[in-house]
Amino acid sequence: MKRLYIITGAKGHVASTIIQYLRGQDCQIRGLILPTEEGQDDGQVTYYRGDVSRPETLEAIFADIDGREVIVIHAAGIISIADQVTPLLYRVNVEGTRNIIRQCMRCRVKRLVYISSVHAIPEKAGMAAISETSTFSGEAVTGAYAATKAEATRQVLEAVGQGLDAVVVHPSGIIGPYDKGNNHVVQLIAMYISGKLPAGVAGGYDFVDVRDVAKGCLLAAEKGRAGSCYILSNRYFTVGELLEYARGASGGRKKVCLPMGVARAFAPLFEWLARIRHTRPLYTKYALYTLSSNGHFSHSKATAELGYHPRDMGATVRDTIFWLKGGEVPLETA
Repeated sequence: MKRLYIITGAKGHVASTIIQYLRGQDCQIRGLILPTEEGQDDGQVTYYRGDVSRPETLEAIFADIDGREVIVIHAAGIISIADQVTPLLYRVNVEGTRNIIRQCMRCRVKRLVYISSVHAIPEKAGMAAISETSTFSGEAVTGAYAATKAEATRQVLEAVGQGLDAVVVHPSGIIGPYDKGNNHVVQLIAMYISGKLPAGVAGGYDFVDVRDVAKGCLLAAEKGRAGSCYILSNRYFTVGELLEYARGASGGRKKVCLPMGVARAFAPLFEWLARIRHTRPLYTKYALYTLSSNGHFSHSKATAELGYHPRDMGATVRDTIFWLKGGEVPLETA
C-alpha cells in the first residue's frame, strides 16, 4: 500500500508547497483545511475539513490508517505579532499541536514532522550564529508567537520520550512564490514592485525560500533522527539587500532604508495608517524588533544530516516577483 502523508494547514504557504513536491510521487496525501477553506480533491490528494484545536474534527483524517506507513507533517498554526498570548493563539498553536501528538500516538504513525520556528529558539547575545537546542520554554523567548511555538516544540520532544517518532524543523523568515497574501516578507516585495513601499528599514534577518523549507521538511521525514531539531535557514540578509534583489529583477527605484530608531518612532503612525486604509501594517513594533534582533542562524546540522542546501536568494526574489505578477513558477530554480 502506498505511503500516506497527513498534512495539517494544507492551504498554508509551506504545507501547500510540500504538497506540490509530493505530487507525482508514489504516495497518497490527506490535507487538513479549515471549514471555511476550499480544497479540490484529485486522485492523489484528498482534503478533510477540521480544526486542530477541536480534537473531534481530527477523527476523519486519521481514520482507516491501520497497517499503513503514515507520515504526519504538522504545519497548521497562527502567526501573531502580538506581545501577549491570546486564547485563540494558545488553542491553535499549543493545544492544537497536543491534539496532533495524541492522534499520532494513538494511530502509531511512522513519524511526525513538526514545523516549529527559529523564533522558538532563545536568542544569543550579539550576532553570534544561533544553532539548535533541545531545551524550550515560552519564558525564554520574546513575543506571543515565539512563546507558543516554544511550548509546542517542548511537547513534541516530550512525546518522543514516550515513544513517538518525531522530528522538529525550525524555518527562519520565509519568502518565496505561491503565497496567498499572509507572508510579511512577500508583502514587502509586493509593495516595492507596486510603488507603495515608502522606505526600507536598516535591519535584517535570515530569510529562506519556501521551496527549500518544503524540501527540508521532506528530508527530515526521510533522514532526520527521532528527537532531533533542524534549522532550515539560508543566511542573514538586510532589508536593503532584499530590495536590491527586487530592484534588479523588476527595474524599480532604489529605496532609502530608515535608521531603526526612526522606524520605531514612526511605527505607531504606520499602524494607524494601515487601520484607516484597512490594510495590514508592514513595520509593526514586533516586526521591527525581529529585524533588529539576532537573525543569524546556522543550518549546518541540516546540511550535514539531511543534505539540505538552500538556493540563491536573488533567484528567490526574482521568482517571487514573477509569481506576484501572475507567472507560473517551477519548484526548482532555473
